[in-house]
Amino acid sequence: MLEQLVEADDTATDLIALRKGELAPWLDGQSQAVRQWVEQTGFKAEPGSVCLLPGEGGALAGVLAGLPDEDDPWAFAHFPSKLPAGRAYRLAAPLPAIQAGRAALAWTLAAYAFDRYKARKGKDFPRLTWPEGADRARVERDAEAVCLVRDLINTPAADMGPAELAAAADTLAARFGARCRVVVGDGLLAENYPAIFAVGRGAAQSRRPRLIDLTWGDERAPKLTLVGKGVCFDTGGLDLKPSSNMKLMKKDMGGAAHVLGLASMIMAAGLKLRLRVLIPAVENSVSGESMRPLDVLATRKGLSVEVGNTDAEGRLILCDALAEASAEKPALLIDVATLTGAARSALGTDLPALFSNNDLLATDLLRNGEAEGEPMWRLPLHKPYRRMIDSKVADLTNASDSPHAGAITAALFLQEFVEAEVPWAHLDIMAWNGAGRPGRPEGGEALALRALFATIAQRFT
Repeated sequence: MLEQLVEADDTATDLIALRKGELAPWLDGQSQAVRQWVEQTGFKAEPGSVCLLPGEGGALAGVLAGLPDEDDPWAFAHFPSKLPAGRAYRLAAPLPAIQAGRAALAWTLAAYAFDRYKARKGKDFPRLTWPEGADRARVERDAEAVCLVRDLINTPAADMGPAELAAAADTLAARFGARCRVVVGDGLLAENYPAIFAVGRGAAQSRRPRLIDLTWGDERAPKLTLVGKGVCFDTGGLDLKPSSNMKLMKKDMGGAAHVLGLASMIMAAGLKLRLRVLIPAVENSVSGESMRPLDVLATRKGLSVEVGNTDAEGRLILCDALAEASAEKPALLIDVATLTGAARSALGTDLPALFSNNDLLATDLLRNGEAEGEPMWRLPLHKPYRRMIDSKVADLTNASDSPHAGAITAALFLQEFVEAEVPWAHLDIMAWNGAGRPGRPEGGEALALRALFATIAQRFT
């Protein structure tokens, strides 16, 4: 993706970015011909609009580009699709360093296309010379992480099963000198990950469940552990989803994709920490081996769980991974999961639901979310609702009979597997754009990635 950003080029066309209030003063300094041209085109510097300025002999003299009055990290993502391709553009006036970096990132992400299966690849996009003051390392790090997340989510389940997800983690580990260990199939029982095994045991032999365990950094450094839900396809199990709800279930490993993207940012930045990434990777399939409603499952922590619904499988695989993560008392534990429709009903698709047992951690995440243009919304770990996941025959049920507070009861279930003294955050995300917007095409999407990285970087600096 970074081929859309190029070195300074004397032949590049000036891109003159203006807010509405800046247009009139700019025009005052121009020739009558330019003023008349802009007026005739109807350009008002509306956000995302462009006006091509003619030069001598029919050449392109420059481009006016409309910016919003408020700070929008996606402002420059509007322009690549509206400008002539095959040429480079440069910002005519420097931007503050943060805005320069955002302009570069938005421009390059606007060119993203998942075209792995297309004979004709994505369209050619215009290039932008690196804006003055942009933090190149940060832009490259962020762009590569977002594209990794999108590619993993967009890949069909036939080509992104548990084995392929483990291979993606192994590739990432090799790139940064990390270690990647994978526990597969019956090995999960031998090493006491029974809930992960139970969810994935209904899948074909070629798609056996596994636990991906990536570690990087100095073992003596403060520990950060990331846990990502890796349900590579979710039929719903014996509580089968209707086809309309099953269609997008290749994205149910979006949490795993997010923690791999976040891990790539951390390792690329060389943060001084010991990173561990745990991804329970399964396919929730229907077969004679599938878990059944009202089965009682063992878990790594020793708590028993009654299966109230086989389609609430994400929390079952996460509980084993969280128990393992929590046991070594990391300085920070974060899990990311496409966990509940209830969170989407409450907050929509763009706004991740944030749960945390630590107010300072939650405050930091929310602050960085606003600063990075990646807002989250905190929902409570409301203790009185804990009774809703009680079971008459086991320690817990994975699915309340109540139709209410589904995101909260799912988070409360996960909290049972996290030691109280471990600072923990849980993000319930959509990981998908239902409709395309500039820089954010329809399909898999990275949410809150930069906000998470900023919070981690601040805590481990």
